[in-house]
Amino acid sequence: MKPQFKSQVIETVQNTKSSRSIRFYRPPGFDYLPGQFIILELNGIEGEIRKPLTLSSSPTEEFLQVTKRLTGHEFSNALLSLKKGDTIRFSGPYGNFTFNGEYYKVAMLSGGIGITPLRSIIKYCTDKGLATDIFLFYSNRQEDDIPFKDEFDSLMTKNQNLTIINTLTRPGPSWKGRMGRIDADMIKELLPNYADWTFYSSGPQRMVDSMLLLLEELGIPEKQARLEYFPGYD
Repeated sequence: MKPQFKSQVIETVQNTKSSRSIRFYRPPGFDYLPGQFIILELNGIEGEIRKPLTLSSSPTEEFLQVTKRLTGHEFSNALLSLKKGDTIRFSGPYGNFTFNGEYYKVAMLSGGIGITPLRSIIKYCTDKGLATDIFLFYSNRQEDDIPFKDEFDSLMTKNQNLTIINTLTRPGPSWKGRMGRIDADMIKELLPNYADWTFYSSGPQRMVDSMLLLLEELGIPEKQARLEYFPGYD
């Protein structure tokens, strides 16, 4: 049984029109690895509701942070109502979708809110000055749907080993970047030595399953694939 913690909300951050981050104090004695998740407990309309949420913060940061897509469901609405000073309860940490410097080359495949554990890992590697090469393929619908876009741009200036490729499925007329979904041709073009990399993919089951098929198409062995499925999004 994982220990229970209480904390207070520091602030809320509107990442995009459809996603929000909640930052709260890190309780004494709570330690975690980048990529892990907690079970967050909130007050719903008919009582307590609980949901697993990845910590999008890095262990190198003083605060804890979760980031959620706003779906209009009860838990999402309860999260949306949180404000500075509110008390929250959680247990954890949980999960094995972690990174602590084990690999020299890490390729990440993600879309939308699936970015949260990868943001934790990227921030951790940058703050720690790890020599790990990180190559993130990140798919979203539109430019204003990209959580952490400005932060990722800043992290690339600080970390010469970090490359982030944003690709959009419904780009606007001003978009100058990649277009379309992540596919084998994109990976072969931008990461020609892909067979040497360990792949991390996280997000809703449908998206992660499609990335798993992509890795099989590329001939990536199972031992070089780390997967994390987000429950409740499909």
